[in-house]
Amino acid sequence: MQIDFIRSFCLTLPHATEDIKWGSDLCFCIAGKMFCVAGMEEACKVSFKCSDEEFNALTERDGIVPAPYMAKHKWVMVELPSALSKQEWDDCTSW
Repeated sequence: MQIDFIRSFCLTLPHATEDIKWGSDLCFCIAGKMFCVAGMEEACKVSFKCSDEEFNALTERDGIVPAPYMAKHKWVMVELPSALSKQEWDDCTSW
């Protein structure tokens, strides 16, 4: 997954900001509330918060797993770029 795609997508959301936390994670927030985290090392893995229904559906797909440490808060981690289509990324405005 391309970090540039994630950055350009997340920063199109109204009032979105970015910050590097924990040394190598690019974090996106709105009003101080984190909605997406992208790893900047190795292969880019992206984690984001979703609804209960989306969480169940997404984690059934190959390449998407419950996000470590955050699954109880309904965060998923996309490990494979092909797990979501561009249209599905575009539809993720419910973050």
